[in-house]
Amino acid sequence: MLRNLLIYLSKAEWMRKTVMEWGIVRKVALRFVAGETLVEAIEVVKQLNKAGMIATLDQLGEDTDSEEIARSTGEHIIRILNTIEKSGVKSNLSLKLNQIGLSLDYDLCVEILEDILKHAQSLGNFVRIDMEDSTCVNKTIRIYQLMRDKGYDNVGMVMQSYLYRCEEDTRVLLDQGCTIRLVKGAYKEPAHIAYPKKSDVDHNFLHVMKILLEASLKEEAPTLSEDGKWPAIPAAGTHDGNIINFTKEYATKIGLPKNKLEIQLLFGIRRDLQESLVKEGYPVRIYVPFGTEWYPYFMRRLAERPANIWFFISNLFKK
Repeated sequence: MLRNLLIYLSKAEWMRKTVMEWGIVRKVALRFVAGETLVEAIEVVKQLNKAGMIATLDQLGEDTDSEEIARSTGEHIIRILNTIEKSGVKSNLSLKLNQIGLSLDYDLCVEILEDILKHAQSLGNFVRIDMEDSTCVNKTIRIYQLMRDKGYDNVGMVMQSYLYRCEEDTRVLLDQGCTIRLVKGAYKEPAHIAYPKKSDVDHNFLHVMKILLEASLKEEAPTLSEDGKWPAIPAAGTHDGNIINFTKEYATKIGLPKNKLEIQLLFGIRRDLQESLVKEGYPVRIYVPFGTEWYPYFMRRLAERPANIWFFISNLFKK
């Protein structure tokens, strides 16, 4: 019930305006966000690199409602790629298609994404398409496949284990050479589309992760590049200790080298886990969001883990 309420509020414009004007909330929210500027985000990535971690940068923003904003966002994303290259940090890029006009104009979104991928390709960098709610899944996969048909191999996808269709989509994408970040899913979905029980979501995550790890065993499967830009096939995007342990144990069981998988964690959450995984020799990529449009992202993080809510409340009463 609480999770559904928070997800609803993440899309409520009236709540967004109220919260973003409340200074203490902004201060606490920045626990999960690497600043509001690219300069701040790059400094965060530099520190992560020093600690043995790699990153994926994400400029926050959703549901673009004009062509002008969509094109401007595309230009900003290209500047991020240029800054990654210039700074020499070990990072690639993540984006949401609704940032660049998916819900506004399909062809516009395709045009802007191709410009981004072409530029990333020229710099030898990789772009991950984040998956959004279930209404976007078909169009997102179709656009990914179009980009691959156009010759862009520097693009990957995100799959969500709470969707019934996750395994089928994953198998299709693997046949097309896709690299996949597997996550549980952070949107409110109806029961005829997504598993309503957490135990079923977790079970499906483990099942699909086995498929990804086995796909990475193939001789031609990619390994993580030394510069941290190009990923292996499977990435476990979770802070769930049981799932992470399963991923490590199953990879060991099938003889998968550590550079043929990633564990991806969110900035600002479980630094102890991040550090312990690095010490064990696992590639750890931190999802580093930044920007002024932090409200929806912040609310979904609260919805995912009750511990985040208590952290938020306790900080409200600190001087």
